[in-house]
Amino acid sequence: MEKMEHIILEEQAGDRIDKVVAALHGDWSRSQVQQWIKDGNVIVNDKPVKTNYKCSLNDFVEISIPEPEALDVIPEEMNLDIYYEDADVLVVNKPKGMVVHPAPGHMSGTLVNGLMAHCKDLSGINGVLRPGIVHRIDKDTSGLLMVAKNDLAHESLVNQLVEKSVTRKYKAIVHGVIPHDFGTVDAPLARDPKDRQSMAVVDKGKHAVTHFNVLERFDDFTYVECQLETGRTHQIRVHMKYIGYPLAGDPKYGPKKTLDIDGQALHAGILGFIHPRSGEYLEFEAPLPPEFQELLANLRHNR
Repeated sequence: MEKMEHIILEEQAGDRIDKVVAALHGDWSRSQVQQWIKDGNVIVNDKPVKTNYKCSLNDFVEISIPEPEALDVIPEEMNLDIYYEDADVLVVNKPKGMVVHPAPGHMSGTLVNGLMAHCKDLSGINGVLRPGIVHRIDKDTSGLLMVAKNDLAHESLVNQLVEKSVTRKYKAIVHGVIPHDFGTVDAPLARDPKDRQSMAVVDKGKHAVTHFNVLERFDDFTYVECQLETGRTHQIRVHMKYIGYPLAGDPKYGPKKTLDIDGQALHAGILGFIHPRSGEYLEFEAPLPPEFQELLANLRHNR
């Protein structure tokens, strides 16, 4: 069981312990942390506490992080759109509507289920539910993902993500007409304090940078290319909303009155990285899916 220690800072004094602990890690939900506290996995000053405990300055918090539940992932035969594959890495074009990896309550039909049927040699660094997965894209985002087939490749690709040397370019349709041709959003992201299922720009969040350039303007929408410098959860969706141009079709961060599509108009079209073994730079491009092309055609027709 992994352990983590934290000393309560001045700005955290007076906050509930479950709120403080949940904010320490972007993947921890408030309800998950509350269960840990009930199970005695969160200790303050060597004593168990309740979820509503109010923290004091310099409180010493010890968190015992439970091992992820071992759930069997069943290989499923799928017609995967594979762009590249060798003994170390695989690049796949994920369709819109497909979840990347299993989660409790959603154990089938994911990309990982399909990958496990396609190849047996996926890296084990991320554990049983996410074999080979180096980075993710949202369920309703289509596009390219790199997959590690062994731990050496996994570590190399993760290091490249940390060093910001991976090329990741997305195409998106956003609400509103962006007047300038280029822009950069540099705003930290974290779980939304008011809604733990969403991300938001938060002063003490993780560093996040998105570059964008305008490809085409319409009456009420703009077609843009976004390039990730960092890769935070929902980064493009939150950053574009933050500057007043939310993604069309986005059910979480966009307006209710939008284009008639199921989920955000976002496609991970270009992916480039250095091959973990050969050192060669590889870059791949996946065309816009038919639904996305149809959206653009309709916007051009109605302009």
